[in-house]
Amino acid sequence: MDFLFLAQNIQLDFRSILMIGLAIGAVVIGLIALVIFWNFGSLWLQAKTSGADVSMMSLIGMYLRQVRPHVIVNAIIMASQAGLDTNRRTGITTQDLEAHYLAEGNVMNVINAIIAAQRAGIDLDFERAAAIDLAGRDVLDAVKTSVHPRVIDCPDPRHSGNGFLSAIAKNGIELKVKARVTVRTNLAQLIGGATEETVIARVGESIISSIGSSENHLVVLENPNLITRTVLKRGLDNQTAFTIVSIDIAHIEVGQNIGARLRADQAEADVRMARAQAEQRRAEAIAQEQVMKAKVAENRSNLVLAEAEVPQAMAKAFIAGHFQSAT
Repeated sequence: MDFLFLAQNIQLDFRSILMIGLAIGAVVIGLIALVIFWNFGSLWLQAKTSGADVSMMSLIGMYLRQVRPHVIVNAIIMASQAGLDTNRRTGITTQDLEAHYLAEGNVMNVINAIIAAQRAGIDLDFERAAAIDLAGRDVLDAVKTSVHPRVIDCPDPRHSGNGFLSAIAKNGIELKVKARVTVRTNLAQLIGGATEETVIARVGESIISSIGSSENHLVVLENPNLITRTVLKRGLDNQTAFTIVSIDIAHIEVGQNIGARLRADQAEADVRMARAQAEQRRAEAIAQEQVMKAKVAENRSNLVLAEAEVPQAMAKAFIAGHFQSAT
């Protein structure tokens, strides 16, 4: 009997301990759930009420991966509300946004750019937008420039001293030109495409070349559109991040007569050359005169020597009896 009573008491104590353990476990689980809901419940409810596909486990994973959950949630909510595909299999997912965030990309800027592109009817998916953003380009500004073309000055006032392109026609007259180039972003070539500075340089070079090919500066002044049409036909936006919409001559004025100045400089150079050659000939003549004077002095000395030998020869002749008196 005592053994049975002891066994019953042990069984009761084990059940009590088990019940207490289960109760403590339930309390701990409840506290953990409460903490999780306190930290992520508002974001989870916000996502669910907005129709965004975000799970509680995804929010916890973001926290463990040191990703700011509210950035990802706000981005996926914005994409969902804008009508973008946020399906886990075919659309933009929280994993895509997390990967871009961990790569130090601007998640909100990418989503805003995709939404703006969708509204404007521009084909821009998440992969391309993320690649543009990670390449260091402002993808939202690129989309805005695609919708609203931007006007850039040629030459760039920041790098040009007088703010004009200097070109010379075939008749030697200088023309000072300022152009404005309207460009639209080419999203297909934004990665690896040449920048705005390249477009400005190409346009400036082509304008100078076109004016230089003109027979007379008056032709350019009468119809500047001839220059711009010629420049546009050259495909200056090839391999660049922009598409040139138009090139317009904003200002043109006549500068110096470079041809006349060059001819005057050439004439002055010719005069200096002639003077130098004349001076060279004069120096050569003076040198030749001195040589002739030296030869005259030498001949005179030889004559004096010859005259001095005549008396000696006559004396020798008398002594030798070579001279005879005439009969």
